[in-house]
Amino acid sequence: MSAGHHTLYLPGTSPLHRLPAQVKLVAAVLTVLAVVAAPRDRFWAFGLFAVVLVALALVARLPLTVLARRLLIEVPFIGFALLLPFVARGERTHVLGLPVSVEGLWGAWELLATATLGVAVSVLLAATTPLREVLTGLEQLRVPTLIVQIMSFMIRYADLVADELRRMRIARESRGFEARRLRHWPVLATSAGALFVRCFERGERVHLAMLSRGYTGRIPVADGGAASFTTWATGLSLPLLFAAITLTAVLT
Repeated sequence: MSAGHHTLYLPGTSPLHRLPAQVKLVAAVLTVLAVVAAPRDRFWAFGLFAVVLVALALVARLPLTVLARRLLIEVPFIGFALLLPFVARGERTHVLGLPVSVEGLWGAWELLATATLGVAVSVLLAATTPLREVLTGLEQLRVPTLIVQIMSFMIRYADLVADELRRMRIARESRGFEARRLRHWPVLATSAGALFVRCFERGERVHLAMLSRGYTGRIPVADGGAASFTTWATGLSLPLLFAAITLTAVLT
């Protein structure tokens, strides 16, 4: 798997796919900020946010089943939110016969709403933008080159490290080892240390190979070009719409 085509990306020709990565990155951040700024007691505002994001998913031809499946990444946040009404302090009320905190209920709702919408925005961004374009977009936004390079290497070699770990697991199991008891942990710790050494040595070899090929601290990337005013206006229409909904919710 290359850095340009990740499993999260779904190829397409929709308007969302055609937008430059730097425009989508800025729009995604501003959209999430608008969602977070919305008053938590204005349920209609969060409903409008959800409707707009579902409409964008349909425009991008992203199956809603895929969107729902990828939203499962927020399950840990859901678990934490469900605990808030029981652990928070303050005024108490009863829900289904259980005493819960009123402030905890509001906190749980706010966490669920903002987390779900924020993850949905991230899913739309990942589904319509190849990772290589994301890196190019970050450079267009003047993100420090070193940070972009670290992200690039992480993306390129994450699967390589995972494959190395898989081969080590298969080698252990082929020799009859199964980690079932506490006394097996030293073997797993040794495997983790060996994996670290292998990754470190591989990184050194890659770095020497890059230096031998003229690496000077900057990796050449394809120039995505500057986005036009019309493109920026199109891309920022989403956060502007969300900001308008948030402002209306604050003033009403």
